[in-house]
Amino acid sequence: MAPVHRSRRASRAHGFTLLEMLAVILLIGIAAAAVSVSVSQGLASARVRAASVELAAALRATRAQAIVKGKDQTFDLDIRDASYTAAGGHEVRLPKGMRLSITSAREDQPDDHTGRIRFFPDGSSTGGHIVLQRGGRRWQVNVAWLTGAVSVVTS
Repeated sequence: MAPVHRSRRASRAHGFTLLEMLAVILLIGIAAAAVSVSVSQGLASARVRAASVELAAALRATRAQAIVKGKDQTFDLDIRDASYTAAGGHEVRLPKGMRLSITSAREDQPDDHTGRIRFFPDGSSTGGHIVLQRGGRRWQVNVAWLTGAVSVVTS
């Protein structure tokens, strides 16, 4: 039986070179980085949305307290501390990095960094809107002055 000679080229075709392996690892790393950035942006967006929904619920609860108790109730938003206080008097802090602004009746503001929305026993309010912003996401919570109705709008 004659010995079988393989060409150099045929013996090298059975594996991957180190350069090919490094290229694949680099591509996997780039894909993983892209996915992690996308997931973190999605989580930040969810936090802003959840905060705006909770804030709207606190405003609705304050309105309900005004109707049930038959006397004015206030909702205070501190833009410096990123917190709010509803009718129950419990202070709620918003997630870190969230920017706030409020448009409300100037004569009803306790100080330069606190905005106030007042609800009356008939359900009406002083009205206004609160903007929550984090990164590129922006949510606006509106309070109608005539009806006191609260709505959340994304923009």
